[in-house]
Amino acid sequence: MTIPQHCPGFQQLKHLQSFMCKCPNCGKEREIFSDEFEKKHICKGCGKEIDFTQCTLDGEA
Repeated sequence: MTIPQHCPGFQQLKHLQSFMCKCPNCGKEREIFSDEFEKKHICKGCGKEIDFTQCTLDGEA
């Protein structure tokens, strides 16, 4: 039996990017990963949907 060098699923996740997006309604920041970009995200500050056209690349996860 061999010991894995990385966590299971590492190869699928190693190229994820992290995006910081400010809610256009209240300004609260939310971190979104590139594999979640197609999902609907609701702001925890005001409860409205976040507009991803205003997001900027922050770094890689």
